[in-house]
Amino acid sequence: MSLSRTQIRHLRGLAHALRPVVMVGGNGLTPGVFAELEQAIAHHELVKVQIGGDDRVARRAAVEQLAAHVHADVVQAIGKTVTLFRRNPDAPRVELPR
Repeated sequence: MSLSRTQIRHLRGLAHALRPVVMVGGNGLTPGVFAELEQAIAHHELVKVQIGGDDRVARRAAVEQLAAHVHADVVQAIGKTVTLFRRNPDAPRVELPR
């Protein structure tokens, strides 16, 4: 799903108050991380993920892998925190502007 600039701006505003619900630590992207992210994004639709490490290139690659694995859109990535959004077709929780 491709988000418009208005929708991204709206989601960034909603995500501002959120805390990261999934943490990627020293072990990197494990099956447990993917499972936890899948569960969190299915329930909340909009989630923050904190990715450890100091290598920017590795963090960016991890962001792309996470988003691709759960079929989510990257709303924003600031430092070590990334916000992901995926619409739940059965029970949408977030109302997006047109």
